[in-house]
Amino acid sequence: MKRILSMTLLLVFAFFATAIAQEKRIPAKGMAKFSKDGNFQSYAFTRHAVGDNDVLIDILYAGICHSDIHTERDYWWSVKYPLVAGHEIAGRVIQVGKKVTKFKVGDYAGVGCMVNSCGECEYCKRGEEQYCLKGNVGTYASPDYFHNNEITQGGYSNNIVLSENFAIKIPKNADLKKVAPLLCAGITTYSPIHFTHVKKGDTIAVAGFGGLGYMAVQYAVALGAKVTVFDITEDKRQDALTMGAVKYVNVKNPDELKGLENSFRVILSTIPAKYDLSIYLKMLKVDGDMVVIGLPAFSNSPSIDVTNLVMAGRRKLYGTQIGGIRETQEMLDYSVSHNIYPKVEIISADKIDEAYQKVLAGEVRYRYVIDMSTLK
Repeated sequence: MKRILSMTLLLVFAFFATAIAQEKRIPAKGMAKFSKDGNFQSYAFTRHAVGDNDVLIDILYAGICHSDIHTERDYWWSVKYPLVAGHEIAGRVIQVGKKVTKFKVGDYAGVGCMVNSCGECEYCKRGEEQYCLKGNVGTYASPDYFHNNEITQGGYSNNIVLSENFAIKIPKNADLKKVAPLLCAGITTYSPIHFTHVKKGDTIAVAGFGGLGYMAVQYAVALGAKVTVFDITEDKRQDALTMGAVKYVNVKNPDELKGLENSFRVILSTIPAKYDLSIYLKMLKVDGDMVVIGLPAFSNSPSIDVTNLVMAGRRKLYGTQIGGIRETQEMLDYSVSHNIYPKVEIISADKIDEAYQKVLAGEVRYRYVIDMSTLK
């Protein structure tokens, strides 16, 4: 009898403990897709409780990244729906855990493509959490192994909870409406420019002049590089030249491609579609770097024949992913202090479907940012 009573008490205790834990979860609302072919709909859900080392951020602005579209439409890997995308986030801290030291309530904070990582592997320890050997916890569509593998939901929402170590401090003098895209487009381009040691006088090419290319040109020009921009339309030519590019090449015009072999020390490819990689490799100098940062859908991914790679000689071709948290903070501070921002168009939360269509059609100049105060 006593054993039965003890078991009953344990079950009752477990029930109430679970109920209390559930009560601590943070109510949230966002714009989600419920299938790859569906439209965005309002979605109520909850986030994990604010832990001792966590911050709760009231999301003010969320950028739309091409990667959001590929993920939401299941172009890369199978995802679980409903899914709230968005990994370009700017907002205000409204709650902090009792052990938090990096932020206080009222501070502005940003979130990029990661919300956690193991913190113990060689890459995490050297500040490159994006290459975590256990796998970083993505801001959305990612199993959160710190919270029972629940699938993370992103920034097209009113709030987010994450470790203070993965939140980025936004300077008070930042142009908040333009900050969100820096947390992905900014760091994705800043990082390879940084580790290839771009400097004054270097000849640099930026292939693709969309959301990523727009940022890459600004960083390279700020460092004094001589930048050539490649794209497929004429309507971006003046923008590139106004930003400081020394040349704009329309790749649909064969005459403009002549005489560019062995021209560039670094080429950044931001192109999110199929293209001929070998054309750009020929433009590299020996020992030059072609860094691929544009991510097409798997079904539309470019490739290169090994023979072409060998015959290109000692010209390096590789890809890279965003940057670590320390470098992301460095990028944001540098961007704000040098007034480097994306060109943005602010939209309301009910216009995301329309924005996706325009991004796919190449009609955005150059980044859509959702005003999350319009979320209903």
